[in-house]
Order: sequence, then structure tokens, then C-alpha cells
Amino acid sequence: MALRVNLLVNSSSFYKFTSCVPVRSFSERVSTKPEPSSGPETSGDHLIYTREHFALKESLRKIIDQEINPHVDQWEAEGTFPAHKVFKILGSAGFLGVNKPVEYGGLGLDFSYNVAVSEELGNIRCGGVPMAIGVQTDMATPALARFGSAELKKEFLVPSITGDKVACLGVSEVGAGSDVSSIITKAVQKGDEFVINGGKMWTTNGTQADWMCLLANTSDGPPHRNKSLICLPMNLPGVHIARKIDKIGMKSSDTAEVFFDDVRVPCKNLIGQEGMGFTYQMLQFQEERLWAVANILTTMDTVIQETIQYTRQRKIFKQPVLYHQAVHFRLAELQTEVELLRSLLYRATALYIKGNDVTKLASMAKLKGGRLARELSDSCLQYWGGMGFTSDVLVSRFYRDSRLMSIGGGADEVMLGIIAKYMDTMPRK
Repeated sequence: MALRVNLLVNSSSFYKFTSCVPVRSFSERVSTKPEPSSGPETSGDHLIYTREHFALKESLRKIIDQEINPHVDQWEAEGTFPAHKVFKILGSAGFLGVNKPVEYGGLGLDFSYNVAVSEELGNIRCGGVPMAIGVQTDMATPALARFGSAELKKEFLVPSITGDKVACLGVSEVGAGSDVSSIITKAVQKGDEFVINGGKMWTTNGTQADWMCLLANTSDGPPHRNKSLICLPMNLPGVHIARKIDKIGMKSSDTAEVFFDDVRVPCKNLIGQEGMGFTYQMLQFQEERLWAVANILTTMDTVIQETIQYTRQRKIFKQPVLYHQAVHFRLAELQTEVELLRSLLYRATALYIKGNDVTKLASMAKLKGGRLARELSDSCLQYWGGMGFTSDVLVSRFYRDSRLMSIGGGADEVMLGIIAKYMDTMPRK
């Protein structure tokens, strides 16, 4: 792996961002400034990261600080962000294809680099923009990269990696969210085309997307074997963006309800084998859930640190809020929980890159991540007092944004069901 990374580093296909942001030598420390996280910071003592991981994170952090965070408040107020502009910046720097094949413009690295990138994206001062990026890199494109034809990859994967096209994932429907097997959108084959009818709900990037990775029923067989994934261009006749959904959080990320009325898509746009869509989507979910956990961990670290700084300055009853035992003990408990979740993430990632099925561990991590985010954001917000009830501080935004963690990508209850299934404790039929 080290030889492979070094070869890529010296090639023009890796660290394409060197033309716009300087990159330090791998022999240097990633940062001279202390990070808010209490997690490992050097490659020598990190469980899964090497110096190449840290160099990647450092370069991404510069883009975040220069190109994204200065505009987050505006994007949150407007309820959207310029996906094509931001994705082009990230794509030109190589961050939209970290573990995608080199022959299609990716860096060809393993999934641990995606986790590192996701962690760094947690430094964006909102949840909506990282989520939109995650859809592009780890939700809409993994199956295409793994199972798609060369022709499909050239048409859809390559421009998604370069940031020239924005992708969205079409799985959830009005009556089928976490229960993916219950979707009713149909793609009926007629000649050399699929004719698609139905609709998708909660579609992140939906109002800006150029194409959708669509899950649809392509036969009337059993629900786990009658679904297929299809690359669907969003500019086709019959594709209707019904509305942009107003949400309590993730404000900067556009979310759409989409309808399909006799949309005709070439059969060649099928990803992999017909009828394997459900299986492909479940494989995508492993990466999606680990990515989400990595992303939210960084924000939780930041919220704890900013809460410490604020409560050290704010006084009540003639002493800093932080000095009250109930406060600093509670923050110690929360940081402990964050570290435990980080260890679970790294263990699952290490097993996954070795080819293991980590569905159970990924489900556990997502379950814990969603619950901890709610617990942590509520506790920390409380210590901010009246300021926590304003929109001026990160903790209040995280309070709103993080609530989605226990709902999207499989609700907590679905995660519990998966875990119970792997534990063989489900009621027998």
C-alpha cells in the first residue's frame, strides 16, 4: 500500500489540488495547531491511518477553510448550496473519488481513506454540505464503481468523480423509507428501454442533480430479488421535481420529492445484473453508515470543545459554569462515549478493507452515533443557556442537523433489527 500511495503521490492523478493549495511533505506534522479532538493525531500511534491519510486530511481542511466555511451561514439561510461549484472544487482536488478506480479518475485507495475524508468534512460548520458530498461519494456511486459497465462508468462515474456532474440516490419513497423492500417504483422493460413510473422522497441533491442512482422494481418476483439499480439522467422527459422539502435541519442541503411519468431509460443504464439491486444497495449501506459515523464524530468533538471554551468563560454563582462538577463530569462522560464510538468505527473500517462483512458493526456504529449525537447535542446546548437557543452557535445547528442520524440511511429501529438478526435473537417464524 505504501508503494502504491507513493507512486500515486508522484503522479498527476493524485493530489491534483496542489495547484490551488500547498501540500506539506509527508514527513511534516499534519498541523502545528492543536486539534479539538482528543483522538489520535499522528500516524505513528493511529490504529488505521498512515501519514498519507493525514496529508489528505490536511489538504482537504485547507479547502474547507478557504472555499466552504466562509459561505456556510449564507447557504444555510438560503436553504441550498452551489453543489456544482463546490463539487468541482473537490473533484479537481481528487476528493470525490478517493477509493474509486484510477482508470476512471479516482485515486484507487482503500475505504479507510474515505473515512479519513469524512472525518475531515466534519469540520464544515453545518451538516447539510457534508451530507450532500457523502451522497456523491459513498451513497450514489459505490455500486456503479463496483458493478457498472465500462460504458456506464465513463458516462456517469467519471464526471461524478471530477465534480462535473452531481449525483443523487433514489431509494426512499413516501411509503418506503427504511423498509427498502417495500418500494413500488417500477421500471418495465419495453424493447431496449426501461419505462419508469413512480416517485422518490427525501432525495438529497435532488433539485440540483444531473443523474440519479435509482432503485426500482424490474420484475414481480420476491421483494429482495426483483429490484435493480439504474443510472437515470435527471433531464429526461417525464422526470418531475415536485417540490423542495423544507426541513428542520440540514438547511443548506436541498432535498426533493421526485416523480417519474413514463420516463424512458436505455436498458444499458442498468448497474450490474438485473434483480440484484437490493443486494447492491445493502452493500452501499455499509459504506454509507460508516461514512456517516466518521463525519459526525468530528462535529461531536468540536461541539464538546466549544462547549468547554464557552463554559469556562461564562460564570454563574461567581464561578465558571465549567467548574460545577455536574458540568465537567457530564462532558467527561460524553467525550468517553465519543472515543468508544471512534474505536468501533476504526475496528469496522479495518475489517471492511480486508474484505469482511461488517453489516453488524456498521449498524451498531450508526445506531450509537445517532443516539449519542442526540444526547451530546442536548447536553451541550443546555450549558450554553440562552445562547444555545439561538442560531448563532454551532451547537444549536448541530442539535437540529444531527437528529437525522437516527432516521436517514436506516432508522435506529432498523439498525436494532439488523443487529438482532446477526445475534440470532429474532423471533423464528
